[in-house]
Amino acid sequence: MIYPLSSLPTLDKLGVAVQDDVDAKKIATEWFESFSAYATAGNLDKLLTLFVENALWRDILVLTWDFRTFEGIETIRTFLTQRLTTAHPSAFQLKDEYLGLKRPYPDVAWIEAMFSFETNIGLASGVFRLVPQKEGDWKAHCVFTNLDDLKAFPEKVSGILITIPALPNEGWENAQRQRRPPAFENNDPTVLIVGGGQSGLELATRLKSLDISVLVVEKNPRIGDNWRNRYEALRLHDPVWYDHLPYLPFPQGWPVYTPAGQMANWLEYYADVLDVPVWTSSEVKEAAPDASGAWKVTVKNAQGEERVFQVKHLVFATGFGSYRGKLPTYPGMEDFNGSILHSSQHKKALDHQGKKVVVIGACTSAHDICADYYQHGVDVTMFQRSSTYVMTTTNGWPILMGGLYWGDKPPTDIADRLNASYPNRLMESIAPRKTLEVAEADKDLLDGLHKRGFRTNMGYKDAGFLLAVWENAGGYYIGGCLLDVGTSQLIADGKIKLKNDSLIERFVPGGLKFEDGSELAADVVIFATGVGDVRDNIRRVCGDEITNKCRPIWGLDAEGEIQGCWRDTGIPGLWYMMGNLAYCRFHSKHVALQIKAMEEGLFGERYSLH
Repeated sequence: MIYPLSSLPTLDKLGVAVQDDVDAKKIATEWFESFSAYATAGNLDKLLTLFVENALWRDILVLTWDFRTFEGIETIRTFLTQRLTTAHPSAFQLKDEYLGLKRPYPDVAWIEAMFSFETNIGLASGVFRLVPQKEGDWKAHCVFTNLDDLKAFPEKVSGILITIPALPNEGWENAQRQRRPPAFENNDPTVLIVGGGQSGLELATRLKSLDISVLVVEKNPRIGDNWRNRYEALRLHDPVWYDHLPYLPFPQGWPVYTPAGQMANWLEYYADVLDVPVWTSSEVKEAAPDASGAWKVTVKNAQGEERVFQVKHLVFATGFGSYRGKLPTYPGMEDFNGSILHSSQHKKALDHQGKKVVVIGACTSAHDICADYYQHGVDVTMFQRSSTYVMTTTNGWPILMGGLYWGDKPPTDIADRLNASYPNRLMESIAPRKTLEVAEADKDLLDGLHKRGFRTNMGYKDAGFLLAVWENAGGYYIGGCLLDVGTSQLIADGKIKLKNDSLIERFVPGGLKFEDGSELAADVVIFATGVGDVRDNIRRVCGDEITNKCRPIWGLDAEGEIQGCWRDTGIPGLWYMMGNLAYCRFHSKHVALQIKAMEEGLFGERYSLH
């Protein structure tokens, strides 16, 4: 296989060779002893001699109170000059577990190890990767530092799971009702979370563990309805080992790819067992900061009554979608004789039995919906507007997640730190290689798609799925978890029809007309075309003035860090919590730690890119 040129520290670039019997522990220990001594003493000149010229340092909160990646030794020098003496790092300890020589590719070798340390207010962890030098020593190519806990306010994990005392002659539900009066009837929480999906619930449990009072407001009647009410064919495309929730992992025997209905029930169970304060059938109508800086939030409850809360922190946990069901506009839509739906409005294939269905879009939702129609004998055509990155779960996940989230080892918290220790700037070099590996493994399927006329690409920056999800939150299809072969094989086999040779010009009474003059008959047209700007969720509640001051949410900034989410939105007291289950598991703690530090007067000055 021929790899593209990259900034990876390849052995050829370094001009060295590495034997498998190298004493990794000795090398790591000697380097770490110097690193910890220089960092503790604040000896920056000596510290920087331990790094290669193009080194990367990624920090989450512990040294910057932000999410930052510093590239190049001079950039690292500037960062450490300003932050090392204020954080006062100390008590460094090298971890033997998972220390060793790693060979991610034949031409790449580094020694990887984990460590812990303290700052003046926090307990932290880190990961470093050392690469060999011509002179015989090893230097750091990548260092990651992460805030794990606040010293004075450790996470109360042991108190999270609730033990219900046995009550004579009373059922469990009655005991629950007596023990849990309605949340915040006569007082205000410190944090109000808009949305009771995985991101809202995971953050709420993290806040509870830090003794921060929190209320989750969910517009649906039941927790889990955001999954339960979507199309029947929906299931997670990530493996179960990647998706565990904080404090309560999925039980053994759980499906590798969780069906939406099962996920919905699990979230409801999770909220109940972990005693998350939730108002269901309630909606946040408006919110604005008052003169004191607190947020006044108007909530309409299930009885139609309005309650105004005054909270210090307002968190939007409303997902990637903005206007659910908002449709693109085309000429002639009003003359169409059939039904026009957004993918969020689609429920089940049998709703359209005997109809001709056209699904506009060629990413995850479009594939899932098309496969559902095919399985139920409905005539379905996918209209592909632009090329799609395609990867099978069978081949892709073991390549991308092998050693981290494929099986139950290492433990999830270790896997999360190791995964986060790869800055996106480094992934821009690694991911194209991974993408080529996946494409080679998926070659037969991709060839079949190309013969059918389906257009594929190699993902954002030719980095496949890994960067596409961070930059665009879309543009890809991960196949294989809905059916044994996935929807892509159904397209390649012609079982799902494909149209992509011309753009839509307009709707006509009997279907769609295209710019090349061709027409496609349709009784139902479903738009699986995305859901717009995430900030529209904020706009709906907070109005234009606040939203226009808000920083972009999602997408990568100049350092390769995700914008706006889990960090400073540019609006004091306003947070956005989103992402898949794994991102929410890891970063919910980061949001909770920031809020706790602010509430306890421990939060320092952000060292931000802006």
